Amino acid sequence: MRAVLQRVTQASCTVDGDVTGAIENGFLVLLGIEDADTLEDLEWLAQKIIGMRVFGDENGMMNKAIADVDGDILLISQFTLFASTRKGNRPGFTRAARPDVAIPLYEKMIDKLSVLLGKRVQTGIFGADMKIALLNDGPVTILIDTKDKE
Repeated sequence: MRAVLQRVTQASCTVDGDVTGAIENGFLVLLGIEDADTLEDLEWLAQKIIGMRVFGDENGMMNKAIADVDGDILLISQFTLFASTRKGNRPGFTRAARPDVAIPLYEKMIDKLSVLLGKRVQTGIFGADMKIALLNDGPVTILIDTKDKE
């Protein structure tokens, strides 16, 4: 499982002209899921996202986690995070989980992050053509891969 966290002052997802999720201060999280991912990976990644201390404290240092600043999360499924670019110029996506595997894990991540954050996580629509708008704060962009947990 891979996540790209972007600290934002605003972010939104629009599908067919309708806003499906929008936040102000918090994280836009792009989530990639592969076939090998497990519930253990999901738990570890969710804890990592919630615990990531990249929000400014009273001294301007990145010492606060998202809950400390009453931040929100916009979670977007992003299979292209598992693009293979080794050969040629057209990426392959064979490592990305198929919908029958990815959708249940994506929905479990929504639930887990909502519980850990103590409020509803905003989302896109799995598999839809989504338009994402964001104002990256910093910019702060962090890549987390569950394969790096050991």
